[in-house]
Amino acid sequence: MRVTTWAEYGLIVSLHLAKQGREAPTPARDMAKKEGLPADYVEQILLKLRRAGLVSSVRGAKGGYYLAREPETISVKDVIEAAENRTFEVNCDVHKVSAVRCHDGNPCSIRPVWRELQRRVDDTLASISLGDLMLEEAEVQELIAV
Repeated sequence: MRVTTWAEYGLIVSLHLAKQGREAPTPARDMAKKEGLPADYVEQILLKLRRAGLVSSVRGAKGGYYLAREPETISVKDVIEAAENRTFEVNCDVHKVSAVRCHDGNPCSIRPVWRELQRRVDDTLASISLGDLMLEEAEVQELIAV
């Protein structure tokens, strides 16, 4: 499993907005500069987040973006799914290894392992909110310790 740039930047941008609050919108270019991210990438990610209902935008000279909901109500899973369309891809479900081997009628002892991993990844990401990520690193570590 690999965390993509889309997922990583989506979380960075969302966390940036969470820290800014909902008082004044933040321009995408300002956000990109402060976070050291490519501006074009940030614009594309914000569009995906807006389509998912996680951020809202204001047009004009004093326009920009802000979170559409409180940070405590937006999970890491929400952000990654908005940026990536899924959190964890079960390869044998999406990209069949072979037509003979990978179909629902063919028993496969590997498929349940990947599906359980997907469930656990999704459960973990759904249990962590942007509000949680606003804590210090050590506090987040304690929060996710199992």
